[in-house]
Amino acid sequence: MPSKKINPLSPKKLLLTKWTAAHPKNKRKHFLVSKVIAPDLPDEAIELVEIEAIYDKYRQTIAWRELCDSEHWIQGWV
Repeated sequence: MPSKKINPLSPKKLLLTKWTAAHPKNKRKHFLVSKVIAPDLPDEAIELVEIEAIYDKYRQTIAWRELCDSEHWIQGWV
C-alpha cells in the first residue's frame, strides 16, 4: 500500500484553497485563500497570500509558507 505523502504547496495553486486554523480565535476557524499577492517585480517569487475567514469575512495577509506549519494550519476544512 502506498504511503500518504503531503503534496508540497505551490503558491501559484493556492488561490481558493481551504484551510482550518489549528487554534481558532474569535470563532475564526475556516479560511479561504482569497488572493495570491504578486511581487512587485515579475521575476521575484510569490511570498504573500491573503486569507479570508468564512465566519466574518476578516482578511489578513500572511506568508504562504506559514500554511505549511501544521501547528497553525490544517489543509481543508476540518
